[in-house]
Amino acid sequence: MKVCVVGSGGREHAFVETLSRDAEVIITPGSLAVPESTDKPPIEVDADLFVIGPEIPLVDGLADELRSRGHKVFGPGSDGALLEGSKAWMKDVVHAAGVPTARYGSFESSQVDRAIEFLSSMSPPFVIKTDGLAGGKGVLVTDNYSDAKADIETKLAGLSFGDAGRRVIIEEGLRGPELSLFAICDGQKAVLVPTSAQDHKRLGNGDLGPNTGGMGCYSPIPEIQRSQLDDLMEIAVHPTVEELKNRNIDYRGVLFAGFMMTEDGPKLLEFNVRFGDPEAQVILPRLRGNFAEILMEAAEGNLSTVPTVDDDAMVTVVLASEGYPSKPITGHVILGVDAALAIDGASVYFAGVDKNENGELITNGGRVLNVCGRASSLEKARAIAYQAVELISWEGMQYRTDIGASVQTEID
Repeated sequence: MKVCVVGSGGREHAFVETLSRDAEVIITPGSLAVPESTDKPPIEVDADLFVIGPEIPLVDGLADELRSRGHKVFGPGSDGALLEGSKAWMKDVVHAAGVPTARYGSFESSQVDRAIEFLSSMSPPFVIKTDGLAGGKGVLVTDNYSDAKADIETKLAGLSFGDAGRRVIIEEGLRGPELSLFAICDGQKAVLVPTSAQDHKRLGNGDLGPNTGGMGCYSPIPEIQRSQLDDLMEIAVHPTVEELKNRNIDYRGVLFAGFMMTEDGPKLLEFNVRFGDPEAQVILPRLRGNFAEILMEAAEGNLSTVPTVDDDAMVTVVLASEGYPSKPITGHVILGVDAALAIDGASVYFAGVDKNENGELITNGGRVLNVCGRASSLEKARAIAYQAVELISWEGMQYRTDIGASVQTEID
């Protein structure tokens, strides 16, 4: 089987490595740092299966275009991709499906006064989200009413995220540990990827600083049992798939569900329509069996092989450019990757990497590398990841030192 992975980040690099165990794989656009890369656009690639990694091409309808040309595609069409492309639409779907989620209001640019009035009816923490895609950086969570009010006004004026922010979702702030769950869908049903993961979104240690696309992740969450994941599927994923079917949406791809485990029970924070980044980097390498065949079955609408995951733990630490997430400074030579890869249990995925005219690896994005450790326990995996991190350097490199350091114990 020949598989074309669409994308260029660390998630897609993890896809390439995992799928290459059983298939011939190419990636577009990839990067000069990834040997399987091609400069052909997806519609010019000859492949048996297309796997679309990022959310933007899914929302823009790439899966629809490829399917119209007779290709098998793992990734939803633009209709299903609205689950991530519009948070207001996602909230409408899950409300219709009876999925427990935070109380919310949706407001457009002409409704600033109504939005502020709704905000005034809420108690902190206040959660303000852009409706459209914002690269994981369109959410403000704050206890400060004035900051929340200013964020609403700035977003609705189009000053923060352009058109993506001209509608905002104001949500009830929830408290508790977060959990990420992934399910493979074939248009009729969803099948659990039987592991959990926890992302670290804030830039700084102790979950301080601005939101990012993700600064690190670990999997599995030790306190979460398989039965709890099955319960979350029943509470949120299966009802959502049925509601999509009610709306004549043939959803073939992954559903990434983010939950807050509150004192009142689990509540859905959001759905994403692609594997998480960096969650994919700590889940995909642990998958057993022929992953390419599983994705092909889903693309064909006949998923019969149940995904399984080994018992190892993985931790990934994101190494980012100076200035990330606002204005990353790129073009610096990266040193030490080969030395890091020589460590037993370590792996490195290229998130924002290119090569210069001398063939040296250089930074080419905000999040640059995902440095992973894999071992029989979370503690050992974390030690391997940070041992590898210490061998890598470039000018202005930044990263968190507390990924996986204090595993949540509040989850019941």
